[in-house]
Amino acid sequence: MVPAQTKNFSLGWLFPILFFLCVSLGCERQADAPLKLSLASGDKSEIFQAKENGATLRIAISAVISPKETFILYQDLLGYISEKLGVKVDLIQRQTYVEVNDLVRDNELDLAFVCSGAYIDGHDQFGMELLVAPVAYGEAVYYSYIIVPKNSKIKTIEDLRGKRFAFTDPMSNTGKLSPTYMLAQMGESIDSYFSEHIFTYSHDRSIEMVAHALVDAAAIDGLIWEYLNSTDPALTSQTRIIKKSEPYGIPPIVVPSSLGKDMKEKLKNLFLDIHADEKGREILKKLQIDKFVVLDDQQYDSIRKMRPKGSGK
Repeated sequence: MVPAQTKNFSLGWLFPILFFLCVSLGCERQADAPLKLSLASGDKSEIFQAKENGATLRIAISAVISPKETFILYQDLLGYISEKLGVKVDLIQRQTYVEVNDLVRDNELDLAFVCSGAYIDGHDQFGMELLVAPVAYGEAVYYSYIIVPKNSKIKTIEDLRGKRFAFTDPMSNTGKLSPTYMLAQMGESIDSYFSEHIFTYSHDRSIEMVAHALVDAAAIDGLIWEYLNSTDPALTSQTRIIKKSEPYGIPPIVVPSSLGKDMKEKLKNLFLDIHADEKGREILKKLQIDKFVVLDDQQYDSIRKMRPKGSGK
């Protein structure tokens, strides 16, 4: 489970991390198996028995948080979409951002909630389309947080030299690109700066690892930290923010370019109007989303500028 992209990964702290990830992921789950949920009837007994008859909307939510938490967090919203459009909704999950992008590229999804970095890759490489984006905490932007254990002596990024660091996903903006860019501005790279690094593949796992001092620091999505800090601060209270990035275009909802025009409009209108509906407002309140709006692709240019020249992305 521990990715290969590590440097001098010592066995002294490898085994605690393996145990931690095994517990948090659930070792009995096959890593590559998609989680497919049928929410049309709201019958949780049919979660793994998606019906084949009738119209189906295939939705993916990138692994910003762990699969179980994703389902708990988004099940009401997915049920709302199913009810409003009169279709069955299948939630399809994958471990990594690139896997979700591949599903959009191959037209195996109708809608996806993606990271901003994944959106840029999908948009620039195969025409992934921006549908809408959330407004959270009054803004349509978000930030990368660098966090450390609460009692750590680390106070700045400069104190992280030679430390153990956790990234989320290689395609993540807040969990990989932004902190990498911060280092580049200092004339450093991941390999030159950290003694060891790991990819956790979800922001809540990164927060857990910092809270339990399994790593010295991590880069995470500020929206996830703020959400957990207000709803269940047991872990966030054991962490401390030492750096907050500049604002970036918030993670959007996207569709494949091949999706029919009528369905695109239905989906867009549903999201734009959800805050005006009493039931919809309650769902958004749980997600800590104010409303959804239409954003221009240019609002993600601040992320594009951080990419290495010649990366082709």
